[in-house]
Amino acid sequence: MQDVYSACPVMEDERYQLRLVSQEDRADLLKVYSDEKAVPLFNSDNCHGDEFHYTTMERMQSAIDFWLFSYEKRYFVRWSIVDKLSSEAIGTIELFNRQAEDFFTDCGILRLDLRSDYEHTDTIREILELVIPEAYVLFDCRMIATKAVPAAVQRICALEQMSFAACKEKLIGHDGTQYGDYYARIRG
Repeated sequence: MQDVYSACPVMEDERYQLRLVSQEDRADLLKVYSDEKAVPLFNSDNCHGDEFHYTTMERMQSAIDFWLFSYEKRYFVRWSIVDKLSSEAIGTIELFNRQAEDFFTDCGILRLDLRSDYEHTDTIREILELVIPEAYVLFDCRMIATKAVPAAVQRICALEQMSFAACKEKLIGHDGTQYGDYYARIRG
C-alpha cells in the first residue's frame, strides 16, 4: 500500500488537479479563506477554535505552514484543488484517518473548503470523485465522513449522489464537544 505521507499523490482529471498544498498557493487560497460566503460551509470542528476565516496574506501563510508541518508529522494531508482552466487554487481538501471512541473511528475525515463560486453540485461531485475512491486505501479506513451544514444544499446534493448518507451519530471532539451534520459512506 502506498504511504500517503511519504509521497503525496497527485490526482487529476481534465478539469481539476489535487496536489499537496504549497506556499505558492497562498494568494489564490486567500481568496478562498476570505470568502465570506464560503467560510460558513467549512468544517472547523475540533480545530481549537480556528474558523478558517483568513483575511491577510500573513495569516494564510501561517495556515499553510501549519498544514505542511501537519503533513510532515503525519497528522493529515491537505491538498490544493487547482482549476486547470484558470491555473488557480480554488480550495483545499484535507483527509486523515481518525481513531476514536465514537462512531467515527477507523474513518477518513474529509474537509472540503471551496471558493463560493465553485460551490455547485456538479463541481463538488467531480472533485470528490477524484479523491474518494483513493481515500479508503490511502488512509486505510472503513468509512469516509464529511460535514455538510444544512445551508450547504449543493454539497449535500453532491454527497447524496455519491452514496453518502446523513449520520444521526455525533462526532465527539477531543474536549467532549459533540459535532453533527456529518455524512458518511462505508467502504463498498
